[in-house]
Amino acid sequence: MSGSRSGVPESTLAERVRRFQTRYQPVVTRLLLLSVFVIGLIAQFVKPVGDALQGKVFLGSALLSVVAYVLYDKVNDLDASLRVPTRAQVKSRELGTFVTEAFRARAVEISFLGYTGETLYNELYHRLESLQDDPGPTRHVVVRFLVPDFRAPMTVPSRVGPEGTPVDDEEFRSRLETKCREFDQRLSGIARGLTSMGRVSVACEYRFYPGIPRDKICIFNRELVLHGLYDVSARTMGISPDPDYYDPQGYRTDLNIWSREDTDDVRAAVATWNKHFDALWQLAAKPPWHRSAPTA
Repeated sequence: MSGSRSGVPESTLAERVRRFQTRYQPVVTRLLLLSVFVIGLIAQFVKPVGDALQGKVFLGSALLSVVAYVLYDKVNDLDASLRVPTRAQVKSRELGTFVTEAFRARAVEISFLGYTGETLYNELYHRLESLQDDPGPTRHVVVRFLVPDFRAPMTVPSRVGPEGTPVDDEEFRSRLETKCREFDQRLSGIARGLTSMGRVSVACEYRFYPGIPRDKICIFNRELVLHGLYDVSARTMGISPDPDYYDPQGYRTDLNIWSREDTDDVRAAVATWNKHFDALWQLAAKPPWHRSAPTA
């Protein structure tokens, strides 16, 4: 994380400026408008002041300031309403829009916690490829994927047993692990290629967390969080006589939006999500295929 000369992170300084502006701007604006109005009245009735300020012209400004004062709250409310997201929830298939927006920044950081990350992988792969021709403003990219540890027995994903009971299936888990390894290796390959070109430094990595895929979390540039819950009872129907599997469908998961541009409570929630993910990332296990992978 970059910092200012004073040692305070730039993001923290920006947040303080935004909070200060939000808190005091309405008061300052009202005081200025009232000051213009009062001075205008004085200029109208006190001749020396009026002569100095060209009374009639300034009276017109004073009257306009009263109108502005009355309308200020309405304009402020309208501005606030325009900044509120039009939707509080999005579909997982709409992740491409958020990926594109994230890459407008100079330093891009995208974090994922969920199942295999396939939906996000598809969007990231093509976006990273496009950096070879036109990196735009982007100079640093960090992508982190946290997926379940498919090496351990699991209830989800699993095979559907008698009366719907989950039955661990090592072969099925192995296929999912292989899929994640391929995603990781492809993204890491593009990352190494981009970094070697010298225009953009890119790092992509998968790690394992213990447990089942319950939450789907995408964090963009530590400012926007998308969170949803997988349908853990969703089944992948096999072709008879193949078995059915409990296999959450990530692309069908609806995601709630949390943005640091929202209220103080929402900003606090976004900070908590970031802290939670960072802690999980530190505790997460590195996949076995990383041991023989070349260093980026």
